[in-house]
Amino acid sequence: MTDRTSRSVRFFGGPLDGRVQELGDTEPIAGTVLKHVHLHDGPKIETRYELGRAEDDCWEFRLCSAPLPEPETDGVG
Repeated sequence: MTDRTSRSVRFFGGPLDGRVQELGDTEPIAGTVLKHVHLHDGPKIETRYELGRAEDDCWEFRLCSAPLPEPETDGVG
């Protein structure tokens, strides 16, 4: 049984650490991975967070280990 009163999620680690946001209308699924891309004057920073349940039965996104860099394409195929 899912607690529908807990409709928010807290982020732990990375650039979103401490942020709280509301969950969408669909049921949250533990293990879902969220990709956050931060664009600024320097290089693109990409972080991933995995959704799970905390001991107090609240939802949380925990920072995943860094993904392997994707090969850059030059647009020539």
